[in-house]
Amino acid sequence: MTTHDPRYRPATLLVQGGVERSQFGETAEALYLTSGFVYDDAEQAEATFKNEVQHYQYSRFGNPTVSMLENRLALIEGAEACRATATGMAAVHSALLSHLKCGDRVVASRALFGSCHWIVSTLLPRYGVKTEFVDGADMDQWRAALATPANLVLLESPSNPMLDIVDLQAVSDLAHAAGAIVVVDNVFATPLLQKPFKLGADVVVYSCTKHIDGQGRVLGGAVLGRKKWVEDTLVPFIRNTGPSISPFNAWLLLKGIETLALRVDAGCRNASTVADFLAAQPEIARVWYPTRADHPQRDLAMAQMSAGGTLVTFEVKGGKQAAFKAMNAFRLIKVSNNLGDSKSLATHPATTTHMRIGAEERAKLGITDGVIRLSVGLEDVEDIKEDLAAGLAAIGR
Repeated sequence: MTTHDPRYRPATLLVQGGVERSQFGETAEALYLTSGFVYDDAEQAEATFKNEVQHYQYSRFGNPTVSMLENRLALIEGAEACRATATGMAAVHSALLSHLKCGDRVVASRALFGSCHWIVSTLLPRYGVKTEFVDGADMDQWRAALATPANLVLLESPSNPMLDIVDLQAVSDLAHAAGAIVVVDNVFATPLLQKPFKLGADVVVYSCTKHIDGQGRVLGGAVLGRKKWVEDTLVPFIRNTGPSISPFNAWLLLKGIETLALRVDAGCRNASTVADFLAAQPEIARVWYPTRADHPQRDLAMAQMSAGGTLVTFEVKGGKQAAFKAMNAFRLIKVSNNLGDSKSLATHPATTTHMRIGAEERAKLGITDGVIRLSVGLEDVEDIKEDLAAGLAAIGR
């Protein structure tokens, strides 16, 4: 069967999408560990550089293993084209800087990962790009901000770490009317739980380091969009600035994708159970999980997503001291700033991932010193619950 055929169902595409076998007929995707490529003759080299023939030139520009990753991601996302990058932040940076120029204007949801927030708040203004933050759940703020022409909108939904949900279709409609493209960081939802292109997005970015690898092994990122934008806008930027992914990392990500559906499905089931468990504990002030009845945007989450995801955010009573006591008492759950792993991982955003955005901005986002972000893994859910209970019991000691 042709593994580029998008008519196959997602589980099939996750395993076989985009495979290109060499003349040796290997079962697993081939790993092409090479920096450069040779030509039949000087004429072929010239024609390649003039884009008259298709031939790999240099692994910074393209590599067969990387191409298989890009093709598979495009197929499962439903995108016309994809380019892989060295990291998730390289994907965000490339998507933004390839499109923007001095004098342009960006409107972004305030609830962004710390490094993404820095790009919008600090880096872009250095290059003469005007930026404005809005509260992602407040459509009145989006309407006001996009009443003025803009060039790009950046948002993530669900957001990191507070799991805010943005109405992707409504924001996309406003953005397009203002002349902007919409860039969605879809990492918390994964390509399986939410389809931003169907909701109006123009560009989708991922940190493949998270669920796509899913086992804490390698870094990687991806930018997906329409073929013309990718080829005319994104590719020249990536080609000449060099945020390329290594073939080895791309190969491991291909292996990770094969089990993505199984891992995400199991992680979602565990996370939903854990969220309900935490909500019943007296040490907990509040729990955030998109599909729980007490999530303020549950209806929107249910409309945009097929499940709640693998992340649960909760606030313990007693602030930083209580949060640290709980985290330090965990044995099964590990303290880490990563997420989307097979292992359960706990993060204190106020002192790690969102430390540098400052206390004032954290307050606007609701990131108190008692907030813990839990990336729920694939362990037995009863063991996860017991470990959480032990951590919470340590708060009173």
